[in-house]
Amino acid sequence: MGFLAFLILGLIAGAIAKLILPGKQGGGWIVTLILGVVGAILGGWIGGMLFGVGLNEFWSLSTWLLAIGGAIIVLLIYGLIVGRGSKVRD
Repeated sequence: MGFLAFLILGLIAGAIAKLILPGKQGGGWIVTLILGVVGAILGGWIGGMLFGVGLNEFWSLSTWLLAIGGAIIVLLIYGLIVGRGSKVRD
């Protein structure tokens, strides 16, 4: 998969992860892109380790599911890190 396709995959996977998770997540489209790309990398690594499947083709269902799953994990971790700082101020 090319670099531009991987960025598009990350942006869309990050946006879908933000839609799936309840609550208000901060950050704009750049944060969504970063979280999605990191999530896609994490999802590809987890998929390779557990299932023997990686991020091979852009239009593959396994690629999208791994990227979205990884983005959800990264978004949860991001929410825990950023959420702690905002609770201290209240």
